[in-house]
Amino acid sequence: MAPRLGRGPDLPLNLPLAAAVIAISLRHIPESSSPGLSRGDWPGALFAALGLGGLVTGLIESASLGWAHPLVFGSLVGGVVSLIVFMRVEASSVAPMVPLNLFASATFSGANLLTLFLYSAIGIFFFLFPLNLIQVQRYSATSAGAAALPFILLMFILSRWSGGLVKRCGPRRPLLIGPLIAASGFVLLAITSAGGSYWKTFFPSVLVLGLGMAVTVAPLTTVVMSSAGQDRVGTASGINNAVARVAGVLAIAVLGTVMVTAFEYRLNHQLASLPLSHNVLHEIKVQEIRLAALEVPANLDTTTRLTIGKWVREAFVFGFQLVMLMCAALSLFSATSAWWLISNSS
Repeated sequence: MAPRLGRGPDLPLNLPLAAAVIAISLRHIPESSSPGLSRGDWPGALFAALGLGGLVTGLIESASLGWAHPLVFGSLVGGVVSLIVFMRVEASSVAPMVPLNLFASATFSGANLLTLFLYSAIGIFFFLFPLNLIQVQRYSATSAGAAALPFILLMFILSRWSGGLVKRCGPRRPLLIGPLIAASGFVLLAITSAGGSYWKTFFPSVLVLGLGMAVTVAPLTTVVMSSAGQDRVGTASGINNAVARVAGVLAIAVLGTVMVTAFEYRLNHQLASLPLSHNVLHEIKVQEIRLAALEVPANLDTTTRLTIGKWVREAFVFGFQLVMLMCAALSLFSATSAWWLISNSS
């Protein structure tokens, strides 16, 4: 959907962090495996990978190839069929990767539904937010990374406090209030992302969004872990983490397509007012999947190039605002999941 921004030296930083996490986990986290279940669910893992891979491939490629393209259609059909087979494999497996009976608990199902909706919103936010800052607002990569620090710091500082909310208030209230706060943050992003200084536009939105996630994440983890038996705590946690990761990937595929479509609609509507040649329009059209990184044809006069460049940025902001409103709706759906499915005595 957009050009790669480059990769930094991830390996030297990630290795010591990973080593520290492994050491802390081995020392402080008790074993929660089920006795007698040592077989791996390789068929389940295979069909889960094929299913999710097919869906994501089809959704992502649809933006550039169209829904009728054999790769897109075949990937989507193959993905759906593989997921159906995955469910049948899990239902009959002696040691399933995803024990379906865990979802008999309304609390567990509600927590994962909340995760699916909320982490979909967060996933597409962290995909588009840096593109907005770098491509449209002209931030440096470092400044764009720093712009999300309030979100991260709030979650870090408030995690201990929010972890105790379940004992003080029960699980339903924080899992209702947190997503509602996050929805407010997304609405603020949709309203204030058209330009201006960071402190007046993005900072309040990121702050509110970070507060909403800080209120939600620790209680959500507590609810997921407590909704399964002691011998399935690890499985429950793994499923919830998988749902969060899948939500982010699917959101980028689905809402990324919405973003590209909205960008194309707005830009093409504005380009119709200029007397541009067919070749110029085609050159712009084939680049629209790059969003605000689209390069205006160099053979145009300066005024026309500046005008089209301005319209490209406006089209990105238009799509970004639309997607942020959809993220607000997803956050409301996650709050609704908590209200209907999670008991306050869980």
